[in-house]
Amino acid sequence: MSAVNVQKLCESTREKLKFAIGRMELFLNEHALPQLSGEQDEETVQYYRGFLSDLRHLLVFSEVSYEKLGVALRRANFDVDFAERALYNVYHDCVNSFFYPKNESYVEDGRYAYTGQDAIRFRRAILPEVRAVVMDITRSYEELRDDLTYYESDYLTQRRMQNQRSHA
Repeated sequence: MSAVNVQKLCESTREKLKFAIGRMELFLNEHALPQLSGEQDEETVQYYRGFLSDLRHLLVFSEVSYEKLGVALRRANFDVDFAERALYNVYHDCVNSFFYPKNESYVEDGRYAYTGQDAIRFRRAILPEVRAVVMDITRSYEELRDDLTYYESDYLTQRRMQNQRSHA
């Protein structure tokens, strides 16, 4: 991919992460486990504990990636290799963390992707503010997944081939 294209992709990726980071920070700063789970049963408490843990991890991965992209864009000479590694990390750390949360508080159901309905399905009935934060950031991570699909496989293949040529 040309340096100009990689640079533009870094810029748009950074903007999408900025939105998601802001939304997650706002939610996490305003909500805590006792507030979400209230006087509910232990299963509900565990559900929200897992949800908050996953959201915090996603926030950290997104912030780290946002910073790395910023470094790539601020360098006097744009380093395509560094930028592509940063984009690869966005896909594998951020996008995958969003769509495959460790505690599985929600899943993506692809059957709904083409119907205009929300593809994110929660494992249980949840508070509206929990649903809102996930739905607000879903579009950013869907767009990132679409934009960065190349980095799922082609980028690694390209790197392996370069390593094999350099060792030959």
